[in-house]
Amino acid sequence: MRINRTLSVSVLSGKGGVGKSNIALNLGYCMFRGGFPLLLMDCDLGLANLDVLLGIAPEYNMQNLLDSDMNPREIAIHIENGGFDFLPAASGVPELVEMDSDLRAMLFRKLAPLFADYDYLFMDIGAGINPTVLAFGAMTHVRLVIVTPEPTSLTDSYALMKVLSTQHGVKDFYVIVNQVEDKREEEITFKRLAAACDKFLGFTPTLLGGIRSDKMVTESVRRQKPLLKMAPTSPAAQDLFALAVKLQRLRVSMRDQIASGPFLIEG
Repeated sequence: MRINRTLSVSVLSGKGGVGKSNIALNLGYCMFRGGFPLLLMDCDLGLANLDVLLGIAPEYNMQNLLDSDMNPREIAIHIENGGFDFLPAASGVPELVEMDSDLRAMLFRKLAPLFADYDYLFMDIGAGINPTVLAFGAMTHVRLVIVTPEPTSLTDSYALMKVLSTQHGVKDFYVIVNQVEDKREEEITFKRLAAACDKFLGFTPTLLGGIRSDKMVTESVRRQKPLLKMAPTSPAAQDLFALAVKLQRLRVSMRDQIASGPFLIEG
């Protein structure tokens, strides 16, 4: 029996507009540049936008995989040679947004041979708390919750963690605080969220780190290029690199858990 080496990571947020997809892209690119083959999977099945951030127009997507006998390697797009690949989602397809357990099982059964090629699987999941978001988030080894200092981001992220906890029994979350001015704002923002979780949910999330506000992030989106590729010495890029180092340490510490399969709940 082949031992699994793929760490599955879901990138989540309670609300849109917090930079979730951009973080998934750039943190993924950083892991790849560190020597770890990575598959970036667009799991925002209703409003896919990673293809826009990458400046590509995919010929095929996950809907084609479900509707035909295509090999998943025919759908995956090579962004960089050596192991940075992208699996595009469909956009505006209602049956994928409300994906039931049977359809999810079929999708991941078809994708399983592809996942085995990578050290990391990053799943960029849609914002909010719809059933597909919750099911995908509960499956992965690691959940990264992206928040900003805005009160609405904190309340919506709290709601996301609450529903995942009460409905799926998930109580381990890693928080990334995006768009902060400095370390102090990062810590204050996280402490507000952590205090609410501790008081009302009975668990405390873990702070993975923060990402500073950086005009080069906006520029990289405009140019449709990863920040780590366009401006690797910018403040936000440095913060993303620090997050990547922490994530790899986490992967090493979870080696035994990862070995049992690419997801906590198979199928």
